[in-house]
Amino acid sequence: MTDDIRERLHRTRRVTTPWSEDERRGISGTHLDELLDHWEHAYDWTVHRRRIDALPWVTVPAGGTDLRMIHQRSADPDAPVVVLLHGWPDSVLRFERVLPLLTDVHVIVPALPGFPFAPPLTTPGMSADRIAGILADALDRLGHPRYTVSGGDVGGTVAELLAARHPDRVAALHLTNTAPQRALTANPAKLTPEAADHLRRCAQWFRSEGGYIAEQSTRPNTLAVALGDSPAGLAAWIVEKLESWSDGPAFTPDELLTWVTAYWATGTIGTSFSTYTEPVDLPDRIDTPTVLSVFAHDTKPEPRSYAEAFLDVRAYVEHRAGGHFAAWEQPEAYVRDLRRAVELGRRG
Repeated sequence: MTDDIRERLHRTRRVTTPWSEDERRGISGTHLDELLDHWEHAYDWTVHRRRIDALPWVTVPAGGTDLRMIHQRSADPDAPVVVLLHGWPDSVLRFERVLPLLTDVHVIVPALPGFPFAPPLTTPGMSADRIAGILADALDRLGHPRYTVSGGDVGGTVAELLAARHPDRVAALHLTNTAPQRALTANPAKLTPEAADHLRRCAQWFRSEGGYIAEQSTRPNTLAVALGDSPAGLAAWIVEKLESWSDGPAFTPDELLTWVTAYWATGTIGTSFSTYTEPVDLPDRIDTPTVLSVFAHDTKPEPRSYAEAFLDVRAYVEHRAGGHFAAWEQPEAYVRDLRRAVELGRRG
């Protein structure tokens, strides 16, 4: 931890509202105070940074920029290739717990452009579609012509686009959700009654929980200043999502603060909004064989009939435990489903 952030934390001006302890209105004041105190006095970023730095990182020029990624190679040069794509508000750290379970395959975990641990993002236009193109180029340069792609949230959207643009390269998909943008454009009249009902639930979720999307997609500059200059603000914005989108106490205080500090130390909270601000054009349907893992406590668990409207769903696996960060919360279950997708790719 630098002297700068400790000083900022020490000088935090506590902000209260009439609802400060109502967690339905956001992170509680007491909980935030406890985290900030731990961040200032007990948390040691250098320990966690040392562990993160020890991961097998590589940087590859691709798509007119540099893509930095974890590249964990199997001892078997002919092993299948798996690409793991994170979302927001996390980073490659989402997959830390699955890496030890996947030593028999080649694993690539890109730090998506604009997110923690990626090279600085300095130009606009970094859409999910462009990220998919950069990733395809990088994998080609690494000598991986065919692979299974796994992810959710922003990473799931990138995975769908990668499969759509490069069907000869993506052997199979493993997703924890369909691209969330589909819920805003799908025609209920063309869906089954069950799938149309899911759209209505999504609309209710966007009304009650989607304020962050509206701000990040329309006023990223304003929000970036508020969060990039205040560790307390950054922690409140991210921790609320990490805790409310996961199943139960999925993070220790140190783990929460590591995911938050990753954004603070790299100065990437503003650039992580890029896939929210840039438009995306999803194809109506993607025919890549797909395994869909549905975790009960994710933000918008979807029925099979909804996913089948857009994807070639070969396996639909429901899990009673786990939430939005399933690879972190339920790594063994996540890997089991991922292996089903790898096997689909082998057969294809």
